Amino acid sequence: MSLAIFDLDNTLIADDSDYLWGQFLVDQGIVDKDYYEKTNAKFYDDYKHGNLDITEFLHFSLKPLADNAAEDLYRWREYFIDTVIRPLMLKPAQELIDKHKNRGDTLMVITATNRFVTEPIVKLYGIDLLLATTPDFVDGRYTGGFSGTPCFQEGKVKQLNKWLAYSSESLENSWFYSDSHNDLPLLKLVENPVAVDPDETLRAFAENEKWPVISLRSGICPLHHFQK
Repeated sequence: MSLAIFDLDNTLIADDSDYLWGQFLVDQGIVDKDYYEKTNAKFYDDYKHGNLDITEFLHFSLKPLADNAAEDLYRWREYFIDTVIRPLMLKPAQELIDKHKNRGDTLMVITATNRFVTEPIVKLYGIDLLLATTPDFVDGRYTGGFSGTPCFQEGKVKQLNKWLAYSSESLENSWFYSDSHNDLPLLKLVENPVAVDPDETLRAFAENEKWPVISLRSGICPLHHFQK
């Protein structure tokens, strides 16, 4: 039995849930269209180029949580999951998850996207363990702040190590699946790093290191790497 860790955005789903949530807020008229759309796109571009200021981004992305009542947020989120996220879920991703589950592995998603957005998505895939940036929630409302280390780049490693210190799991024969070069710190840490539909930087690095490079968007789950 091993620890099998999955990134979420552009790995288990065919787009970025953080960016899409922002666009959903724009489309629903919940936030100012011109400002929010432009700023959201800038942060997403920064992320793709590896120079995202995660604290600055979180102040931006978590503000709508603070500006609205929790009951409204939960209703909007349910509609977002049903109309935006479900069509982006990947059958080969579920097959890969099930393959690890059938081996008796411990499954975990670790993502930079905040827990408010990602928790229901992860549950749709049948995964209980989630490490994500956690929005502060006080007296029945989100504050716009966040707790602990943002779960991004080296922050993913810090959060995972903190979790490992209080669990019975280890990184022996561990797996991590990701699409992004932002996840190289964690990919380098596990014993079985796998690049999934990777960006150009990660693809080049993975090929140089002879890591498996797979696609979950082909309609067929690639399982040959389990022969290791």
